Amino acid sequence: MKQGAQGSAGTGIPQDDPVRARVPAQQRAASSQQLDGELDGERCGPRGAARGEHTHSETPSPALGFPRPACPPAHPRPVVQRASVRGQILDALRTALVSGELRPGVLYSAPVLGERFGVSATPVREAMQQLAMEGAVEVVPNRGFRVVERGARELAELAEVRALIEVPVMQRLARTVPAERWAELRPLAEATVRAAGSGCRATYADADRVFHRALLALAGNEQLVAIAEDLHRRAQWPLVGGPASRGRADLLADAAEHVALLDALCAGEPEAVQALVRKHFAGAA
Repeated sequence: MKQGAQGSAGTGIPQDDPVRARVPAQQRAASSQQLDGELDGERCGPRGAARGEHTHSETPSPALGFPRPACPPAHPRPVVQRASVRGQILDALRTALVSGELRPGVLYSAPVLGERFGVSATPVREAMQQLAMEGAVEVVPNRGFRVVERGARELAELAEVRALIEVPVMQRLARTVPAERWAELRPLAEATVRAAGSGCRATYADADRVFHRALLALAGNEQLVAIAEDLHRRAQWPLVGGPASRGRADLLADAAEHVALLDALCAGEPEAVQALVRKHFAGAA
């Protein structure tokens, strides 16, 4: 299939779009069906490409779409269900959304994305349906999926809703959770600082969500955690017409607020917690 340049009215990836998965060298040598490229540069660490879809089982691809600092050591992999491939594709597409590789307003077709990832269109279509449920893309009948265009107003609304939900919870936790429990989360706050230092928005987005999820988990309300994480993920998608990603300095400033928030929680200062959370949400993008 030829990959011609296409804009928002096309049915596939623009020619210069780098959304594609890497295949380890040994797989490239053993396969006559090679991918025609890979994600540009060394942006967020190595990615693998899943093999073609099977009806019952499938050999999983190595960490497709999930930025990692290093590849895991090679070892035999167990046979897994097709859902595992679908999950890897979903992770890859979410990473591409956060990094700006899937661009707002652009139409993408499942068969073309499947060819880029080295799988059939089925797991891509299933992953895209999930993203449609989350509000990241919209279905264009008989053509594919268009990435939703978001503006500054939507981002501000998300920040307001997150604050309405999380600020009262965080204030209550500041009064009731002992300092030693908060201290246990220090490694997660420090992990966001390291992720910010990488300059990779997708890597930072993962660490950011892990930290916030751990904070709210202390409330013991699984529904709260699920709703808050959905809002958080939406807030991480780039704006239409905006930069594909914030710079390293912006990410480091955001991560520093995690450390300051944890300090206020350890000190049991609800008012400081309120101010920090509202400031953090307002600046997130």
